[in-house]
Amino acid sequence: MQANPELLFSVDEQKLRALCDNLADSLSKVEKGSFEDYLEKCADAMGDIINSFIPKGSHPDMWTYLYGPLTSYSQNAGKRHRPLICAMAAMAVGGDWRKSLSAGAAIEHFHTAALIHDDIADDAELRRGEPCFHLKEGEGLAINAGDLGLAVVNGIVMCDPHLSDSEKVRVSLELVSMACSTVEGQALDIGWARDNRYDLSIDDYLLMARHKTAYYSGGVPLAIGAIVGGGTDTQVEGLRSFGMATGLAFQIQDDLLNLVGTKEAKEKDYRSDITEGKRTLVAVHALAHSPERDRLEEILSSKAKDPELLAEAVRIMQDAGSIDYARDYAQKLVAEAKEELAPIIEHTDAYDQLVSMADWFVSRLK
Repeated sequence: MQANPELLFSVDEQKLRALCDNLADSLSKVEKGSFEDYLEKCADAMGDIINSFIPKGSHPDMWTYLYGPLTSYSQNAGKRHRPLICAMAAMAVGGDWRKSLSAGAAIEHFHTAALIHDDIADDAELRRGEPCFHLKEGEGLAINAGDLGLAVVNGIVMCDPHLSDSEKVRVSLELVSMACSTVEGQALDIGWARDNRYDLSIDDYLLMARHKTAYYSGGVPLAIGAIVGGGTDTQVEGLRSFGMATGLAFQIQDDLLNLVGTKEAKEKDYRSDITEGKRTLVAVHALAHSPERDRLEEILSSKAKDPELLAEAVRIMQDAGSIDYARDYAQKLVAEAKEELAPIIEHTDAYDQLVSMADWFVSRLK
């Protein structure tokens, strides 16, 4: 018997209202103008909402092998910044943040799927301080769970009773474009490492990072939030541009944290970008400017895990000024993005949160 998609993607409205009340209560306690406090106070409440959109399945073993492990993985999540900035964008244009929840959940489940698949592709070991999904459940079930995360993205939005048909179509097209852009960027990232490409320019890296990260970590969540919040075309595109710039800064900061991060970063495959030969902004700049280019290329090609070799690579990058270059580039992106946003969005509490978000993206500790 064919499954009814409306039943598959339906959410218990009474439960969702209660979860929204919890999030509203958390929002009321957020320190004005502090994005970090926004994340800290609201991440758990938003996470409960996100997980309410995961189906339960029609057979108990579906929960055992699919929905249960995916729910557990999602519960050990990060800061939920993507659905939270989607809600923030809706508020910034004067809309109701509740209309952003299905889209925020869709983006977050896409993110979950991407992480599961990325960890398999990268042969990673740790994610958020725990063994990766494929190490806990096996590679086959991990791939399948990631496939589910991708499959539910548009279904969640198309079955949202709080969105008009035109809003559903517009949001779904944004999500499809976001997914295509992300996998394009991932293809470049993985392919360059596989083929030992060292002929890459800064512009090559920036294009890859925009596609791989900036669309789904900044540009699209903010654009969708503005769309469902009733923003003007100028506001939608202004917030998209702001999200693309700050999302790129977010990726550059992620690259830096992998090399010179804090204790928490070291629980997430510290310096694994060197082991995987990733063409980060730091690496590309160092390969173009270091007198020890050949040695750095040798280490990046060796899949090294020896801490001493990893430290040597970082030292070469530091000596070339590449770590400072990347940090300065990210900070310049954020400064310009804030300047361009100022005349587009009314200067409310939500606007202050957006500005704080931009600053947090380049100063966060992981």
